[in-house]
This record gives sequence, structure tokens and C-alpha cells, in this order.
Amino acid sequence: MQNKIYEKYIKKCISLARKGEGNVSPNPLVGAIVLDKNGNLAGYGWHKKCGQAHAEVNALKMAEEKGIEVKGGTVFVSLEPCSHYGKTPPCADKLIEKGIKKVVSGCTDPNPKVAGRGLKKLESAGVEVVCGVLEDDCKKLNEIFIKNQTQNAPFVAVKTAVTLDGKIATKTGNSRWITSEKSRNYVQKLRNKYDAILTGSGTVVADDPSLTCRLKKGVNPVRIIVDSNAVTPAGARVYNNDSTRVILVVKEDIPADKLKKYPQNVEILKCPIKNDSGKIDLVYLLNKLYEKGIMSILIEAGGVLNGAFFREGLVDRLYQFVAPKLLGDDSAKAFVQGFDVQKIDDCVRFELEEVKRFGQDVLLILTAAG
Repeated sequence: MQNKIYEKYIKKCISLARKGEGNVSPNPLVGAIVLDKNGNLAGYGWHKKCGQAHAEVNALKMAEEKGIEVKGGTVFVSLEPCSHYGKTPPCADKLIEKGIKKVVSGCTDPNPKVAGRGLKKLESAGVEVVCGVLEDDCKKLNEIFIKNQTQNAPFVAVKTAVTLDGKIATKTGNSRWITSEKSRNYVQKLRNKYDAILTGSGTVVADDPSLTCRLKKGVNPVRIIVDSNAVTPAGARVYNNDSTRVILVVKEDIPADKLKKYPQNVEILKCPIKNDSGKIDLVYLLNKLYEKGIMSILIEAGGVLNGAFFREGLVDRLYQFVAPKLLGDDSAKAFVQGFDVQKIDDCVRFELEEVKRFGQDVLLILTAAG
């Protein structure tokens, strides 16, 4: 019975944590609930924005504003309370100061500055600690943060909208619209979740996308355009439609004259070419983007650029929207290209994690197989 109660509250913490999507990077998503000593709800909170109060502090603040005493109470939190000084004081110290009797955590913090130290600090102060409740769900909640902390690299996802035969456009380039409005609305939630959205020069030239987040109160992702030879027009909407940060990725030996046409707000990132391929070195690119504070990337590109990321094993997540339509044309554009696979055993493998339905469309959410 006790485990069921723990799971009930940690599930609520996860839901609370998601309210911070789009606003907390590079910090993790965290939700917290405080019960008084009699097990009654005293307060709840989530980490709302990077640099602001953490979830536990917001939950305690709510209890204080309601005049509820939390001494001897229990705190549920989706991620281990921090134990170090960053932009805010340690949450573990705050819980001890308030006389919390028990802390139930979903998972430990992968940040080397914490990594179990928050829980140990609580235990040393006489607080009962329970950790690992719905651990897999809590880790999934912060898969971006976990990869950042353990691999010092951005989390990379690819979003595609395809027909049943895996096509993203006709041979003439027409793609509006393969999927339904419901599916396209969900894409806006994905754009709000990721730090940056990445596309290639072909997509910019063919579709002139804005790459914005159209959610109410949504946050526009940083726009990254991979354009080795700077062929995209300076008047494209990705460069001009608002004050959002824009990064143009070009090859390192690009003539300076070719870059003068772009607005001053466009940040130029020069990258080496990989071997003799004539293509940007994507590993180098991801490392540079991480150094620039890009913790997560959503790729919305054509088959060639998608294929390059898949081929090098750089994709962590695939969001594949599938519409019940067939093109049946060998010349139509596929969502991934550039492979030379002779055997089925040599396929790039993914694990199906979740299936969602949007009207007649299906969204497959897949994770890269280990």
C-alpha cells in the first residue's frame, strides 16, 4: 500500500515537472509535493525557469503562504534534491531547515556535483530517504539532462511526417499537408520542448519555413540551418521573422563574400568537412553547439540530412508521424536517404517506446536501440 502511495505522488510530481518544459534548460525538469505530518497536502511546485527557485522551494513556499506547518512532513520529488550552491542555495539544506521527516525521490541526480550527495546529506541529518520510485519514468522525464550530464553532448531527436511508404514529399517537393492539423499542433509542443530546431538548406529553399513555436506562451527554439555553401536566401523567414537566435552552419573555407548577405543577427558557425564527403562534420557540429549552450536539438529536415545523422548514430529519439496515405512513387522524397545496406541485420535499429493517435494519423515515438 505504501509503495502505491509513493507512486501516486511521484506521478503527480512528474506532471508538475512538465510544466517547466521550454523554460528550464540547461536545468532538469523537477516537480515536488509537500505533505504535512498528518499526510495532508501542504503545497506543490515545479522548477519554472532556469535561475529561479527549484521545485522543492516552490512547494514549501506554497505551504508557508497557506499557513501550513510542514515540520515532520514528507516531501515527494521527481529528482534528488540538490546539495550544492548554484544559482540558488541547496534544496537539501532547505528541507533539513524546515524539519522535513521523510523525502521520497524518483531518481538520483546525474549531475556530478550532486550524484547522491543530496540524499546522503538528508540521511546524515536524520531524514528518512526513499529513492527509486518510478525510477524509469523519472529518468525518461529528464533524458535530455541525463545525456547532457553523462556524455557532455546534446540530446538529438528527429521529427518526420510520412506517408505509409515513408515519403515526406512528392517528387516535385510538395508536402503540404501529409499529416493532419492535430498532428501539426502536437509538433508545436515538441518545438517548445527542445532548445533548438535544426534543418538543412534544401528545406529552407523548398519550403521557406519559419521554424517557430506557435503555442500560446511557447518558447521559440534556436534555429540552426546547415548550409555548407551558404545557398539559402538572406530573405528566408528563418533569418528574419523575429529576434530568436539563429545559427548558420557553413563549411570552414566558405568565402567571406558569400556570408555578407545575411542579417547581422545571424551567428555564423564554421565547421570542417568530414573526410572527402563534402558534408559538414556532424560530430564536430554537435560538440560546438553544446559548447554554445544547446542542450537538445529537434531535427526537421530532408532525407539527406536526416540520413547523415542516422548513419553516424547521432539520433537519440525519432518522432515519426504516419498518415494513412500512399504515394507509391519511387521518385518521391524519402525521410531518410544515403544508406547502402545489403543485409537486414545491418539496419539502424530503434525500440518502439510509445504510440499516439491524432485523428487518422499515428505517431510512433522510438528510441535508439542500445
